[in-house]
Amino acid sequence: MTALTITGVTKSYGDTPVLQAVDLHVPNGSLTAVLGPSGCGKTTLLRVIAGFADPDGGTVAFGDEIVFRPGRSTKAQHRKVGYVPQEGALFPHLTVTANITFGLPRTQRKQGGRVAELLELVGLAAGLSDRYPHELSGGQQQRVALARALAPRPAVVLLDEPFSALDAGLREVTRRGVTRALRAAGTTAVLVTHDQAEALSLADQVGVMREGRLVQLDAPATVYSRPRDVGVAGFVGDAVLLPATVHDGQARCALGTIPVADSGHAGDAQVLIRPEQLRIDTTDRPDGVTARVREIHYYGHDATVWLDLLPAGPSVVVRVVGQLLPDPHTDVQLIVSGNAVTYPVTR
Repeated sequence: MTALTITGVTKSYGDTPVLQAVDLHVPNGSLTAVLGPSGCGKTTLLRVIAGFADPDGGTVAFGDEIVFRPGRSTKAQHRKVGYVPQEGALFPHLTVTANITFGLPRTQRKQGGRVAELLELVGLAAGLSDRYPHELSGGQQQRVALARALAPRPAVVLLDEPFSALDAGLREVTRRGVTRALRAAGTTAVLVTHDQAEALSLADQVGVMREGRLVQLDAPATVYSRPRDVGVAGFVGDAVLLPATVHDGQARCALGTIPVADSGHAGDAQVLIRPEQLRIDTTDRPDGVTARVREIHYYGHDATVWLDLLPAGPSVVVRVVGQLLPDPHTDVQLIVSGNAVTYPVTR
């Protein structure tokens, strides 16, 4: 069953189109990430779903209930939506309990059992219920904001970059906790983010937005391994994109001859190879390509190595895990594994 259906939604501010014929289907109980750079329209899409802004055209439906169509719009307060903004937006003069119950009918605000249930769901101790927002960490504040969004049992929870203001360590812990709470509650959620790793690791499906259009909607593994076009390939994760000629299921490029994942076309193309498909070897190999190490970025759990193909080829990036790192400015061999994804060059 589909919890949220968006069909042909458009939105402009003056002469500037912000959303262009957006279609989005969100299955019940799933987490969908809408991923894109700043200014691509993803926050406007969230506002349209919530009812904070009306689109110029198209329809928005929760299940079988249409909440927007031209000439008819259900007000935001009557939509079954929970909303978690970027920095929580808790009321500073209210306690945790009062913040969580703020959106509930007055008859339900004194039901302590619901607050205790929500605090446990989002991983917060019951002893925090009487504290004020300034007495909580950033991560705790975001969990309170999620509890407030879940309190009225919404059909869909919308999360607008809720982790971006947190430091790296707290961000990882908080997003794991929030995701766990959403899944435990069986809640349908739409997460807006510009963080590719966040979208790929948390979501059941990822929609990639560019210039107001939803250009791809797929499972995270598909978005990463089979991007719809060169733009998606370059935006989602590190990418090695090289000009190539495709013939008989093989792509000839600066890295040699590589089998392609899709042999449906021939001729000039660009090929996509992910950095983890490349391996560095310090011995001469007949199947290798010579490259010179330009710079190394070490992260602890892995490293990225930037190399220039010799004698005058393009630069490529290799992700190295559990290997000895080469020395800068040394010549090495690059070995390619797996298939390349190809994108025909149109004239």
